[in-house]
Amino acid sequence: MAQNAERMFVRVADVAAEAGVSTATASKALNNTGQLRDSTRDRVLRAAERLGFAERGMRSERAERAVTVALLTGDSVGRFSLPIMLGAENALSVGEIMVLLCDTRDDALREQYYLRRLLEQRVDGLIVTGRRTDPRPPLNVGLPVVYAHASSLDPANTSVVPDDAAGARLVFKHLTSLGRTGLAHVTGPKDHFSATVRAESMAHVAEAGGHPLVHEPLYGAWSEAWGRAAADILLDHANTVPDAITCGSDQIARGVAERLRERGVGIPDDIALTGFDDWDAMVEGTRPPLTTVNTRLGEIGRLSAELLLEAIGGAPRPGVERVEPRLVTRGSTLGAV
Repeated sequence: MAQNAERMFVRVADVAAEAGVSTATASKALNNTGQLRDSTRDRVLRAAERLGFAERGMRSERAERAVTVALLTGDSVGRFSLPIMLGAENALSVGEIMVLLCDTRDDALREQYYLRRLLEQRVDGLIVTGRRTDPRPPLNVGLPVVYAHASSLDPANTSVVPDDAAGARLVFKHLTSLGRTGLAHVTGPKDHFSATVRAESMAHVAEAGGHPLVHEPLYGAWSEAWGRAAADILLDHANTVPDAITCGSDQIARGVAERLRERGVGIPDDIALTGFDDWDAMVEGTRPPLTTVNTRLGEIGRLSAELLLEAIGGAPRPGVERVEPRLVTRGSTLGAV
């Protein structure tokens, strides 16, 4: 019953489809904004009248006429979700489009609560994101959804994720161009998708490049404490002491840097060091500043929003889009510059 009641609500996308225009154009016409031909604006308004758009629902007239997008996140800290949201807002700022942020705190019951409320508010689409990149079960909500940062388990859905394997290739190319050929890799928990992908990608690219890792990838925690412990393992137990250590996160890399310095190992003179994620608080707090992979979270948000608007307009693009990262070089590999 509740699901049928939701289908009675008329959204901007319904008006756009009825009028044969894009969702953005329909929004502009309904809000009397933007540069539109009078004939286009009239066509949209007539379509809205036929569908009973202005009369339905409990929200104010202006709110009802706006395209409303919700960003549903489990990242309560905001380390990943806020850059994604800012990127999405930049793409959604055309016309009258509102973005709602809902923090589920990785709680399934809280997520269901927000979904019910968002359906009651008649949002036009959802962007789903979180801290981890592990593929997640899809939502069955009857409206357009794009999965950002972590893909949906359903290949028929639309997902936008960082290309971690490309990040590993960038790091390897940079280090070998500096003459570093004895690489090791330290990362987070083995049951975390990003840790596994980054470690396996680094091992694969090193093997393919003719310089296999000097030690099997070390899995642990996303913490400085684990970075410190891993540095001791590599210095004391690797068959060959590495001349470069790549890390699956900036936080781990900072711990590695602290321990190397305590043991009198020079960075980058003796061992070059790289991180992953380009987290400001970590890379600038590392001594020397950390070379790292920027996963371009803002671009993930922007592309997710554009794909969501296409889906709202009736043209979904299923599949996984991977955003190419960029390498940010600093003193931990280049030394004083």
